[in-house]
Amino acid sequence: MKKNILLLIFFITGMLSFAQNGAKIEFKEETINYGTVVKGEDSGKRIFEFTNTGNEPLVIKDAKSSCGCTVPSFPKEPIAPGATSTIEVQYNMNPGPISKTITVTTNAINKESGMIALRIKGLVIVKEEKSVLEKKKEGPRL
Repeated sequence: MKKNILLLIFFITGMLSFAQNGAKIEFKEETINYGTVVKGEDSGKRIFEFTNTGNEPLVIKDAKSSCGCTVPSFPKEPIAPGATSTIEVQYNMNPGPISKTITVTTNAINKESGMIALRIKGLVIVKEEKSVLEKKKEGPRL
């Protein structure tokens, strides 16, 4: 019986020593859908929330967009284990479909090469405005 307990202790200790140490990043969501939004009524700002689920500080090295119409802002200081932070994305609200990718480079060991692809999608429309100079159509007078 004592041998079994000792073997179990050695087995558990061995398994724990193989556990990977490092920063790990987990996003609340990796795609944000703007839906259909009206230019001028929506700021275009959205926030990706993430947590460092690892046991070492997480460093966001860079965040780049697939085009100049989307500007990401990311924390420059390391994120402590267990802490939560955000990456803010500002889209310039050009009318038409939104389909952009933000590539985030980190020291996270749970993502291939520490890279994560975040996506935004949706549709920006322009609200029709009637000119006050436009003639009103009148029906027949009685």
